[in-house]
Order: sequence, then C-alpha cells, then structure tokens
Amino acid sequence: MNIQSAINKEVFIPRNERMLVAVEVRRRKRKRMSFLPTGAKADYATFICVSVTNTRPHQLLITKVKRFGGSSSFTRRSQWTVEQLRQVNGINPNKDSPEFDLVFDNTVDQWVASSSAEKCIFVQILYHACQTYWEGKAGSLGKPGKLDKVGRQGGAIPHKVGPGSSDSLPGSASRTLQARRKSYVPPKKAEFINCQSKLTGDACTMNLIIYRCKAFLNRMKNMMVANKRSAVRGQSGHRVTGSPMGNVVQRVNVSLGERGDRLTRAEDKTVELLHKAQQFADTAHKLALKYSK
Repeated sequence: MNIQSAINKEVFIPRNERMLVAVEVRRRKRKRMSFLPTGAKADYATFICVSVTNTRPHQLLITKVKRFGGSSSFTRRSQWTVEQLRQVNGINPNKDSPEFDLVFDNTVDQWVASSSAEKCIFVQILYHACQTYWEGKAGSLGKPGKLDKVGRQGGAIPHKVGPGSSDSLPGSASRTLQARRKSYVPPKKAEFINCQSKLTGDACTMNLIIYRCKAFLNRMKNMMVANKRSAVRGQSGHRVTGSPMGNVVQRVNVSLGERGDRLTRAEDKTVELLHKAQQFADTAHKLALKYSK
C-alpha cells in the first residue's frame, strides 16, 4: 500500500471523505517554534491533501496531515474548506518547479513539494476540483424546490382558492426562488496565479499521466540512491580481519559490493527512463499544443 492509499484509509475514509490527491511538502521558510530549542529539528513528514465529502451537499476540503518519526500512523492537523482558500501561487509560470504557496483567510503557507511532478499533479487536480465544485454550487441554486417538482409530476397541486387569493402555490414558489437568486451573493473563488497553462488548460488528462510517470520515476530514483548509500555505509563500517570471523565479514563485504554495483546499474537505468519520460512529455506537450489550436 502506497502512502496516499494509507492516508486515505486512515484519515479520510473514517470521516466519510474521499481523498483526491496528496503531496509531501516541507516549508520554504521554517516557522520558529518557541518550545523547540535552537537548532532542533522536528522529525515529521507533512502532507497537503485535497478531499471531498461523500454526503450531499459535497464539500471540498484541504487538509494538513503529519506523520511523526518512529510512527506509522498519520495525524490530521489542520483543515480548510475551499471557500477559505483565497489563492494558489505556482511561483514560476515558465517551468516546472516544486515551490507553491497556499493563501487562506487566516494564514499563508509557503511549501516545497518533494518533486516538481508531485507539485504539478497537486495543483492540476486542485484546480479542476475547484472548478467542478463551483460549477456544482452555482447549478444547485437554480434547482426548483419540492413544490415545483411535485407540480411537474402530478400535473397540478390542489390548493384552496378563496376570495381575493389569485396566486397559486407553484407561482409563490417561483417568486421565492427568484428572490433567493437575487439575494444570493456568490463567494469569491480562489485564484490560481503563476501556474503553467498546461495545468489549468487543455490536454489536462495527458499532462496528468505524464506527471504521474515522472513522479513514479523520481520516487524510484530516490529509493535507489538511499539503498546505495546504506549499502556503502554498511560496507565501510565492517572492515574486520581475522580467521573465521574475518572470512565471514569479507564475504559480506563482497556481497555488499555486488549489491552496490547492481544498485548503481539500476540507478543508471532509472535515469535513462527518466530521460525518456521527459522526451515523451515534451512530445506530448507539443502534440497537445498542435491539436488545441
């Protein structure tokens, strides 16, 4: 089970929500916390998640989730509705970059994602989720009430007509709906600034597939590098000579060296795949621009 599935299962499903996307982040400018001594590092991982409620009316939520060092469980820390989101700043509209800002009513968070591809996936899904949410919000306002629905199904609604009463119930419901529309003040939507057009424009499905491939290859590369470093540390930390124990340690060192060679070859293969994925992304982007005109 990957991290996103684990977060969804542990944090969102018990709250009757469905997670759409999660991105691992760290702060660009670390906030100073008075209860931590100078130079101390907080050992935790932070994830920004977008989720939607399963119950109607649907709510679009942005949640900060943390996993502290030495623990496999996730903890929900902060949560905002999409109405509290004021701005999403992609920082650089000209190239992929891992930095982005989220501006809410009461706070501003400056983040760096684990990779540029992870950030692009997050921004793209958040943008289209916001568009879908606001379109549904605007559409629900124009839905007729139960009286109008019953009137259409039954043909007529029995009502009492007395002297001086010239209005029927359906007409009254219609006037109420019109007054509701006039008095409705739509909330201000979040603006997406400094975001690449391919994240908010056409060919979004193709771009999403490309970014998912890039993110997967980046995770594989990081895993290979981490395994290689641990193998090298294990090899350098066991230099013992002697008869029986020395022979055992020597065989372990040889096997660790072979493992390091295999990891090096795997890393080279990962870099090659990453380069091919980049070429594929560039070609797909050119095709998307060609057919969008």
